Amino acid sequence: MSAKTLMIQGTGSGVGKSVITAAFCRKFFLDGQKVAPFKAQNMSLNSYVTEDGGEMGRAQVYQAEACGIKPCVTMNPVLLKPMRDALSQVIVLGRAVETRSAKDYFNDNDNNGKGKYLPEVKKALQELMNEYEVVVLEGAGSPAEINLRSCDFVNMEMAEAADAPVIIVGDIDRGGVFAWMKGTYDLLSPNEQERVAGFIVNKFRGDFKLLEPGLRMFEEMTGKPILGVIPFYRDLYVDEEDGIPHVNNPASLGGASILDVAVMRLPRISNFTDMAPLVHDPSVSLRYVWSPEQIGNPDLIIIPGTKNTLDDLKFLNTQGLTQEILDRRQSGSVLLGICGGFQMLGTEIHNPHKVESQALRMKGFGLFEMDTTLEKEKITRQVETVASSSPVFSKGLPVRGYEIHMGTTQLNSPYPSLFSNGARVEDGALGICDENGMVLGTFVHGILDEDDLRRDFLRHVRKMRGKPEPESTFDYQAHRQKGLDRLGQIVADHIDMDRIHRIMA
Repeated sequence: MSAKTLMIQGTGSGVGKSVITAAFCRKFFLDGQKVAPFKAQNMSLNSYVTEDGGEMGRAQVYQAEACGIKPCVTMNPVLLKPMRDALSQVIVLGRAVETRSAKDYFNDNDNNGKGKYLPEVKKALQELMNEYEVVVLEGAGSPAEINLRSCDFVNMEMAEAADAPVIIVGDIDRGGVFAWMKGTYDLLSPNEQERVAGFIVNKFRGDFKLLEPGLRMFEEMTGKPILGVIPFYRDLYVDEEDGIPHVNNPASLGGASILDVAVMRLPRISNFTDMAPLVHDPSVSLRYVWSPEQIGNPDLIIIPGTKNTLDDLKFLNTQGLTQEILDRRQSGSVLLGICGGFQMLGTEIHNPHKVESQALRMKGFGLFEMDTTLEKEKITRQVETVASSSPVFSKGLPVRGYEIHMGTTQLNSPYPSLFSNGARVEDGALGICDENGMVLGTFVHGILDEDDLRRDFLRHVRKMRGKPEPESTFDYQAHRQKGLDRLGQIVADHIDMDRIHRIMA
């Protein structure tokens, strides 16, 4: 089988490529086709672990969900995870292979620069094309970055490898969409321009009659069609690839059962998709904070994952947030640390190999008697177990998620375990809490995606804070599927799908 292909590129980052790719994936899936997503390279701190322990970008996981299939690393063969400015961990086919500077990575020499990964990337693409009827490819940034053209294999080189027609997406909400799209098109080579099948205008709001003359003029200027205009949707919630999503402001919300959740906005925050179920839950008001003045008196404080635990802990100390968090805990706020945030809750963090940070040692919050030593090898694996009997969860509730962390954690005192496999596993603490369930930490990402476990946790927080239960419960999994179906319908309603099928044929 050799799949039909379609590639979504954009005029820049954040114009909606990932979402539109997911929307096309869902439309093809709803039409009964066997479809898969592909992005040659992601740069993101939101990642996922597959069944075989491979690490890949969350955007392609979301797109795979749109396709009704399990994610695999061939859908995102190269993942860059920024550790510091201009320094990233390089993950190839799910495994961390090296740490590279931007200058080194963008070396024009294919043997030393990022072109060294190209054979494996093309092989992964071909495997998907052999297995599926349709492959929807996504580009990165813009295909017209003239300073990077010589070493860009994510955009037009992948379109050529897949023989894929290219649709370029422009974000009209930012303004200047026609200049942006025309400039992108003009900076492409003649062969690349020939591969462009058309354009999509994304995030339109206003009077379409005022826009329509511009669409016709643009088509005359480029000789390429506008294939659709997608409206701006305020209530469209999707997985974010890089940018932290817009969230509610608790000051604008009422209701005694509404939980106020404050998440620490760490400089190297990772896997903030862990908070997505709370962002979408109408009984929760979640906000990101980065200064003590913003914390207020939250019901729940979350210290999320990070790609640089020590430097982000230093940030909390410097900002005065560490003491503020400790003060809020004393006044009754529940505190949850996830992955790197969990490591921070211990006594000390040791960094003998200078993993991620140049700091060799740093004191933690001291809320758990445990020490963490950061190691060179990364732990990536899925977790499937049940909750143990603890102050936080009801015994036996299903727990599913995944671990992504570098380091081993040694408990120096016994604590209630959150999970049935005990507070200790072969490499340290998997999930624990204090005796009252006011402070808890876990290495498991994604556990709040499980509806029963999340409801139990929020019930515990409300109990600790003296708040009533909401009148209705929130089903996050059903919410996700409904959102994906809506994406497919948006494509059907606003894109010329008959023309898309002719282009792909």
